[in-house]
Amino acid sequence: MSRMVEFADDGANFAQTQRYQDVKAAAHEHLLSRIEELGAEFGRWSRTAINKFVDLEVDSYIRLRRVPINEGEVRQIASALTKELAGLGPLEDLLGDAEVEDILINGFNNVFVSRRGVLKRETLRFSDNQHLLRIVRRILAPLGRRLDESTPMVDARLPDGGRLNVVIEPLAVDGPMVSIRKFRQDPLKPADMVALGSFDENIYRLLDCAVRARCNILVSGGTSSGKTSLLNALAFFVPENERVVTVEDTAELSLNHPHVVRLESRQGGFDGSGMVSIRDLIRNSLRMRPDRVVVGEVRGPEVMDMLQAMNTGHDGSMATIHANSARECLYRIEMLAGFAGFAGSEDSLRRQIAGALDFIVQIGRLSNGKRRLLSVTEITGMADNMIAIQELYRHETHTAPDGTESDRWVSLGILPHSPKLLKYRDELRPRVEVPEEPAPAPASNGFWGRSR
Repeated sequence: MSRMVEFADDGANFAQTQRYQDVKAAAHEHLLSRIEELGAEFGRWSRTAINKFVDLEVDSYIRLRRVPINEGEVRQIASALTKELAGLGPLEDLLGDAEVEDILINGFNNVFVSRRGVLKRETLRFSDNQHLLRIVRRILAPLGRRLDESTPMVDARLPDGGRLNVVIEPLAVDGPMVSIRKFRQDPLKPADMVALGSFDENIYRLLDCAVRARCNILVSGGTSSGKTSLLNALAFFVPENERVVTVEDTAELSLNHPHVVRLESRQGGFDGSGMVSIRDLIRNSLRMRPDRVVVGEVRGPEVMDMLQAMNTGHDGSMATIHANSARECLYRIEMLAGFAGFAGSEDSLRRQIAGALDFIVQIGRLSNGKRRLLSVTEITGMADNMIAIQELYRHETHTAPDGTESDRWVSLGILPHSPKLLKYRDELRPRVEVPEEPAPAPASNGFWGRSR
């Protein structure tokens, strides 16, 4: 039978048309009926064999029914159906795109993707909510996780280290809500971050010295600001002869270090049995002879165990925390300690915090999507019953006469106070210069303010 071919008026956007969805759905039904005829044999086929089978069957289906689409559109449908049968459908290309950082799906026809810190709506879509759920359950199946009305919210780690969060009805009102966070397979090195403009050479040297001197560092920032990437980068400064234990809720860190022990918390069953919390893991990590403990994110009662670890011989430990400034970071630690049931006085808690932490490194995402280190702040002790801090470096955006913007990091002209860095002072001194026009210091009348 001769084949009827008509070129679509808008072939370049064929995949976004309803006609594409209709033809793909009909061809999919045809494939399912053919697979049913094959029975168990199909389940043993390789991806290559499935691809060849789909190409032949779709071509045959289109030709016999004289569907008015061109050759390129036939290939589009065949490719999509191969991914549907042997892969992850519309998600497959996004998961394979190295530039994609986040995939956010609000129901089957609302897909948003973040690339290089910029969030945009994607043209791809799923056929319906059931199609989206099939793909999500296909991802969850090898992980041993279930998703149904009795378990409508799932958080899981993907095999490549990414993170998947799914919420469905009755909790999600407008259809399945899917969030996928991807992580680089090759963690950024500190030199890479300098090349990308995340911070400058002076801050690079300070962080290098601080890590080698076993200073305790807290990386603070908002959501998707680059905290994990910076923590990964700091690990490159850790000497190779040290044992590092990482503790995370969902394993995201990928430290480039020869001696790393990775621990991940575990959710409990329906009755809460079997749960292993971050706090449990931090306590256990101290029995594993760590030189350093790295906590992926501090957001609960585990803050007390982290502080105790830093105060009891595990210098050089690091963690991340959600906060928008160094001062807010300290406030958040106090708040979390209160939630943990800290029974001591306010003064004793602040002294414990001041004794544990050496530096707070603030990172953020600018309005243009770029991630930048915003400040490096040192904890210098106590003053007037408050935690005393001093800012060493601060990020500023410089606007040229032609309107172009550039980043710069202003030194406040202060050498680090920490005794741990005494032997590095000569190395750091040339990099600490008072700017010709110093930026105004933050108001010192805040909760942790202090005059310089």
